[in-house]
Amino acid sequence: MATQQIVSSISTQQKSAVVPFPAPPPQSITQLELAALLSLRGRLHQLEEQVETVEQSSQARLEGGSAVENGDHIAKLTSNSRRNVSWKEVVIRLADRLKLDGEVYCARVLASTKPTITTKLVIE
Repeated sequence: MATQQIVSSISTQQKSAVVPFPAPPPQSITQLELAALLSLRGRLHQLEEQVETVEQSSQARLEGGSAVENGDHIAKLTSNSRRNVSWKEVVIRLADRLKLDGEVYCARVLASTKPTITTKLVIE
């Protein structure tokens, strides 16, 4: 117990004796750093374009029935289908005001709506 009090009093004394050092002045940004940043941005843009081109080519070949060589990586197409009916509640309320069956009307519209299909290339 006495040891804890001594350690506690020493650490309290040490905290009060801490002298803050002034922060170093900020370094200026050199023209070389700015040029390097612009160069990297340009390279990034080129790489993004190359990636997009290769992805589009791979996706087109997979859609055309090309096989993927055996190995560590796989490439496949994933498809999602959805129907966007965010207006459904509004139509139901409006149909109710007009003394119509809003649920039946929305079901008919949904049944006749073509789904939006998106295809995505997945490489693992």
